[in-house]
Amino acid sequence: MGDISKDIQSTFPNEWVKGLINIRYTSHWIGSISEKKFAAFGISSQQYNVLRILRGAKEAIKVNVVKDRMIEKTPNTTRLMDKLCIKELIARKRCDSDRRAVYVEITKTGLELLDNIPTKDDMKILSKLTKEEAIELNRLLDKIR
Repeated sequence: MGDISKDIQSTFPNEWVKGLINIRYTSHWIGSISEKKFAAFGISSQQYNVLRILRGAKEAIKVNVVKDRMIEKTPNTTRLMDKLCIKELIARKRCDSDRRAVYVEITKTGLELLDNIPTKDDMKILSKLTKEEAIELNRLLDKIR
């Protein structure tokens, strides 16, 4: 890993196309590392994202708020949450004043699971970058969006 042209044995018509392919390739590479880690705990990266959002909220929040905060927007958020409910990692609550509104919150079991998932290795992915390079990476990614 280190040169996109060699990694996928391809050439590119220009640096912008190469950059776009490189972003997609690197995103997939990081995602596959994450999926392996989370699979060991019986969850997906999207489910992990939901659990982190709910832990950060510190109280029950609307399902739509969770959807808005997710890194990977997905149409199957309801199914993701169904699986988390079955595993008793989150709990759903109906709003008394608005029966259409559904709130979710992380359970004690969900918090314990998050506490058991190691996060210190996450930094290794970007460990080859200096602080200045990481700042520049973030600036460039923000600029693209």
